Amino acid sequence: MIAEPNAASNLPSQKENAVHDETVPESAVQNGSCVRNGNLKTSVVCLPCERRRRASVLAVCSSEITAATEKCLVGSTQLFRSYFPVMPSYAYDLLLKKKKFKLREKRKVREQRENVRRNSSSSRRVSRLQNGEVVEAVTLFEVVSMGKQAMQSVVDDWVEAYKQDRNVALLDLINFFIQCSGCQGMVTAEMFQSLQKNDVMQKMTENFDEETGLQYKKFVAYPWILTVTWPVDMDNEDYPLIRTGPYWKKFKANFCEFIAVLVQQCQCSILYDSYLMDTIISLLTGLADSMVRAFRHTSTLAAMKLLTAVVSVHLNLDVNKHNAQRLYEVEKRRISGKRTNYRLDQLERKRKEYEHKLLEIQNMMNAIFKGTFLNRYRDVIPEIRATCIEEIGSWIKTYPDAFLNDSYLKYIGWMLYDKQAEVRLKCLLGLQGIYSRKELVSRMDLFTSRFKDRIVSMPLDKDHEVAVQAMKLLMLMSQNCEDVLSAEDCETLYQFVYTTHRPLAVAAGEFLYKRLLSHEGDEEIQPKRGGKFGASTDQLKRLIRFFLESELHKHVAYLIDSLWDWAGKFLKDWECMTALLLKNAEEDGEELSDAHESVLIEIILATVREAAEGHPPVGRGAAKKILSVKEKKIQLEDCMKITEHFIMVLPQLLAKYSTDAQKVANLLQIPQYYDLDVYSTGHLEKHLDALLREVKDIVTKHSDISVLEASSRTYYVLCNEEIAISSQVDCARTQLIDELMGQLNQLLDGFWQKEEGFCTDAGEISRMHSALRRVAAFHNAHNLTKWNLYDKTLRLLVFEMEHGSLPVLMILPALQCTYFSLLWQLAAISENPPKETLFALGRELRRFCQICMRFLHHKEKDVREKAFMILCDWLLILSHQDSNNNEEAVGLLDYLPSTPLQEKLLLFIQEHVFMEEEEESKDLTEDEERQDESCKLDDLHKKRSLLAAYCKLIVYNVVEMTAAAEIYKHYVKTYNDFGDIIKETLSRTRHNNKIQSAKTLILCLQQLFQRHAESQDSSSGMDFSSASFTNMKELARRFSLTFGWDQVKSRESVAMIHKEGIEFAFQGATGVDGKCLPPNLSFLLIISEFSNKLLKPDKRLVYAYLQRYIAEPLPCRGDEWQPLIWYRNSLLANEDEESSVLGGSGEWSPMGTSKMSSFKRKLSNGSLPDTSQTEAASKAPALQRASQLASATGKSRKRLKSRETHLQEHLPFLCPGGLRRRCCKDEIKTEDVSEEGQAEDVIEDVDVDVVGADQVIPARVFEL
Repeated sequence: MIAEPNAASNLPSQKENAVHDETVPESAVQNGSCVRNGNLKTSVVCLPCERRRRASVLAVCSSEITAATEKCLVGSTQLFRSYFPVMPSYAYDLLLKKKKFKLREKRKVREQRENVRRNSSSSRRVSRLQNGEVVEAVTLFEVVSMGKQAMQSVVDDWVEAYKQDRNVALLDLINFFIQCSGCQGMVTAEMFQSLQKNDVMQKMTENFDEETGLQYKKFVAYPWILTVTWPVDMDNEDYPLIRTGPYWKKFKANFCEFIAVLVQQCQCSILYDSYLMDTIISLLTGLADSMVRAFRHTSTLAAMKLLTAVVSVHLNLDVNKHNAQRLYEVEKRRISGKRTNYRLDQLERKRKEYEHKLLEIQNMMNAIFKGTFLNRYRDVIPEIRATCIEEIGSWIKTYPDAFLNDSYLKYIGWMLYDKQAEVRLKCLLGLQGIYSRKELVSRMDLFTSRFKDRIVSMPLDKDHEVAVQAMKLLMLMSQNCEDVLSAEDCETLYQFVYTTHRPLAVAAGEFLYKRLLSHEGDEEIQPKRGGKFGASTDQLKRLIRFFLESELHKHVAYLIDSLWDWAGKFLKDWECMTALLLKNAEEDGEELSDAHESVLIEIILATVREAAEGHPPVGRGAAKKILSVKEKKIQLEDCMKITEHFIMVLPQLLAKYSTDAQKVANLLQIPQYYDLDVYSTGHLEKHLDALLREVKDIVTKHSDISVLEASSRTYYVLCNEEIAISSQVDCARTQLIDELMGQLNQLLDGFWQKEEGFCTDAGEISRMHSALRRVAAFHNAHNLTKWNLYDKTLRLLVFEMEHGSLPVLMILPALQCTYFSLLWQLAAISENPPKETLFALGRELRRFCQICMRFLHHKEKDVREKAFMILCDWLLILSHQDSNNNEEAVGLLDYLPSTPLQEKLLLFIQEHVFMEEEEESKDLTEDEERQDESCKLDDLHKKRSLLAAYCKLIVYNVVEMTAAAEIYKHYVKTYNDFGDIIKETLSRTRHNNKIQSAKTLILCLQQLFQRHAESQDSSSGMDFSSASFTNMKELARRFSLTFGWDQVKSRESVAMIHKEGIEFAFQGATGVDGKCLPPNLSFLLIISEFSNKLLKPDKRLVYAYLQRYIAEPLPCRGDEWQPLIWYRNSLLANEDEESSVLGGSGEWSPMGTSKMSSFKRKLSNGSLPDTSQTEAASKAPALQRASQLASATGKSRKRLKSRETHLQEHLPFLCPGGLRRRCCKDEIKTEDVSEEGQAEDVIEDVDVDVVGADQVIPARVFEL
């Protein structure tokens, strides 16, 4: 565009007279002279400056326009365009309004003027309110980006403008595409016509990619001089298509809609003029070949959408052609034997016209496909590849006759192997649209055979959405392609019903249900053979068979959850399920086997839980599902159905399977999902009595802990005081506990009456064990304090401490009962309890803790582990109990572990969790290997439980956080077994206290380093290639990864790690001058792993802190000083104003900086400007180097302060004087540290990449 060359000072200021828009991003409103560069955070459009700038454009042409108006008698806008063909469109409108021509000519000329003005001004303008003032959108980009006008009317206006002057209209459209790319430049009509396309593209690419500090760029566009203004910042790729937020998403939709509507509105007129489409296609093809990502992405999207729109036009033309052909044939048969009439000639001309248009459309399609798609579907940018694949899938579905062949399908198949999930996802979505249509599947045979294996493997994709869509695609292929999936493929896909990612499991459940469980015609055929439950019975048997064959016997809940959305009808047929269980062999010869019955009972429990709770099982889904009103209604109906059915059937099932512990344990969990009010409202008390009798009988028969806990849970649910049956159940419970306590008292009395105090009779020990387990199971959920169980079990524990002769089967339940008794006493403390009660309870609490501490050294491993688990839980409860907000009770009952106890707990974890056990190599059979593997899994589960119990003490500050250092040492080595627990502990402790958590990490590394140093030979020095040192570096790298990407959030922690690490590295350095090698200098290599987590300003601060420990000068020619050099380089890496220290001399250079404005650099001669070196601060002495390195590179585009100014503002936590206040024109006081541990100190002249990087690290991080 032509514009008056102005100085930089005349440009709109970035700070003065800025207009803030709360609804539309600042870069969306663009002026008429240039287009904003999307790669930079540009200044806001300033209304006064914009008006002044527009007025200047008018002033430039004022004299010529006045002369033109004097010469002409016709006030037509078209006449202005003949004089000024490249004048901005808004200039026409403003001039016509301002001059108000008073020409009295013919009415026809006036009407023409008004029509032109309306088309070029009123319809093209989109206004919006901004701070009370109206901002008008002038350019086509602004109209489309605002999106406040119907797209069809915008296109109609442009088409009318094209018909008036196609060059000017095309110039407007070309500028529109360039502006949508984020480029701040204009192509005039003369420039486009007088220069070749390559010349235009070369200049535009240079303008967009040039790395100069200039704000203006001038070059000749004959016959005018074109002035392009743009800011330069190519570090951050940012243009409209990739900007975030709802506004830019809408812009992308408007952009695509504009192209589609443009083709649609032009298909009957100017689309075939051999000028419009040729120009657009050549422009988009040239932009798509650009090295600039913004041009390439925008033009590719435009070209793909253009081809999609052209394909739709081709379809319409094809239909019209066939209709014309049929009409021609009908008309020809009608006038057979007669001479040709006018109607037949007209149809013939129309048919040839359609053929001609189809030929032109096909040429357009070929040009776009070959010129853009073939080059861009392999682009390095995944968004561009995804766009190409998405559109080719659309073409195939829309126009299969032309595109559904191997020549086009191969591109989708190839991109199934793309590294980016977004591209793979677009491939799968495109294939779903094809395989969902049976008429298209028959033409996919070659593609299916070539890429089937790849599609079958894609449910294992690391991206969840890709895996889900791959499973859905395989479902469509299975339905519409016969025998495309083999039995092995199906078996592999069936197993995905057990995956933890629920959407993938649900998709696999659909595949399993439709492929294996549900057969067409089941509902019609089976009832004749198997009664009213025929269809459901057959499906249940298939499901049971599948579950047994899969050999994943502990995942029934996952299987049911996967099938719930598809097989809910027969999975809720509990009447059929219980009928199968209660059916006799005489009634039907196909009685279920014992394994089938066990699986069916598990399925019943899983379906009841799914229906009653309405959310996925544990481990599948982050949180409970929020149910809608309809889902809640269905849930209530299912609960009522479950209650009404199982109230009558469950006692029968319990009676039938009362001797089978596994079946009974599952059946006893069903009552907790009842609607218990049905017992009283339905007068079903007799069924309640039957249930209580069966439960009591089961408790007396079994000693299995799962059965006893399920029975205790059943009584707890039924004893709810809010329901009417609670008193009846309470009586039954009391009666049962009386019997259990009577048996226990009888056995204990017999035990204590023995002279030796111990009985070796195995039967009596077994009975004692069973009685104690029953009581312990009920004591967990019910308060048995009135039965005085505490004294009885405590006596057993004291006896074991004194004599050590009790069997493990008696110690474990006795320890559990004592623990539950104390918990119930602690929970029963009233608001104002007597002090005597509190003292007595406190004494018993400490006594029990001493017993558990003694049992940590018990000879039996099971006793030690049980005592440790109870002790950890006990300490956690005592340290966090509130005793009904009674401060006096809290003070008397509070118990924190002493230092010896903490050491014992840590030692226990080291010995029982991280101690490696020697494995003996034995020749085992297959069954023995399976049993051995099961034992190892159980042992691993116990170790994880022990570690989790201890880590909870660390997280909740029961033990010192420094104890976690011993745990962190095993992070890498035991990552597969305990990595998740250790990582969660690290995250929780960091959330509690960032500084202390960082000190714990560095303490862990220091302890490992000292151990490594002690194992090394002092004469040979530190071996950096040893396995232990490599493991330390790997551990430090893993620690650094736990800080994530948010450097501002982890700023304090990382700074503390570097501070502590530097102090440790120079600890023990001898000599006043500090020239002797510090013994721990190699530790700097370890903490260098955390350097990449420092912000750029913090790297300089840490470097300054490092300088305090370095003498000047320091000869560091030997390899022993390499850790210091490497660490310093890690701090200075990627710094614009500092250079890395390299070279054979090994000497040091002072840290140099440069301060140069990117807008004042001149690179016309291709040379870099000289930069000045700044001296190091006196309080942070730097090492010298003979030949100083260059301090800044030519590509620096950041405005940075000099080192002296920067450090003066940030030295508060580095200098010995402590926290200092900044002194500037206006006094700024030191801010208080916020809850996040960071005080914001805004630095006006420092521009950094990371948001919040200008915050000062709190002084306490580097406090000396």
